[in-house]
Amino acid sequence: MTTTLITGANKGLGHETARRLIAAGHTVYLGSRDADRGRRAAEQLGARPVQLDVTDDASVTAAARAIEADGGLDVLVNNAGIEQRLPDGGIIGAAELTADAIREVFDTNVFGMVRVTHAFLPLLQKSAAPVVVNVSSGLASLARMSDPADLASGYPGVAYPASKTTVNMLTVQYAKAFPGMRINAVEPGYTATDLNDHSGHQTVEEGAEIIVRMALVGPDGPTGGYFDVSGTLPW
Repeated sequence: MTTTLITGANKGLGHETARRLIAAGHTVYLGSRDADRGRRAAEQLGARPVQLDVTDDASVTAAARAIEADGGLDVLVNNAGIEQRLPDGGIIGAAELTADAIREVFDTNVFGMVRVTHAFLPLLQKSAAPVVVNVSSGLASLARMSDPADLASGYPGVAYPASKTTVNMLTVQYAKAFPGMRINAVEPGYTATDLNDHSGHQTVEEGAEIIVRMALVGPDGPTGGYFDVSGTLPW
């Protein structure tokens, strides 16, 4: 039985990924910062709830101990992420960007991912087929964001794309450091979730496709890559 942990999974892409992986036969730990919401979502799906705030060392450590006591971990999906907005709902651009604003985004999207990955590496290293999926974004691509012909380049935000570009670099470095694991970054596409006030043109079912696909890769699958549903993306 493959055991999987998904962070930020009480709603949106994480929730749909949990549903699909349970259907594929995985035992899924549904990580949620809010314990009550996580428990309700887990009951709905048939998952195992685990309170997990990626910005809190004690929370992450407790989650790792609980999952270790239950038998270990094979797949980690680093899904939890935030994007900070202005009070009127607008995107924080370069002119409005402050150190505090970018720090808040990085605390979840980057430091949170590292905190969780570090805590669960000992369990993953004991797995026969360990997999890590880091949920990135098409906005992380320097090639796309610097190409005026690409629609992504018109996005004015700074903190979120910068955080996801960092996620991509971390993915590459982790993959090189742990060649026995399959560690990849994925771009779900512009999916309607709370992150973008449900303005995305894709459903969560469509967005979760590449996350699920990479969570299911075998020992001979790709590693150190950056993918969307159509294939490899430019860094």
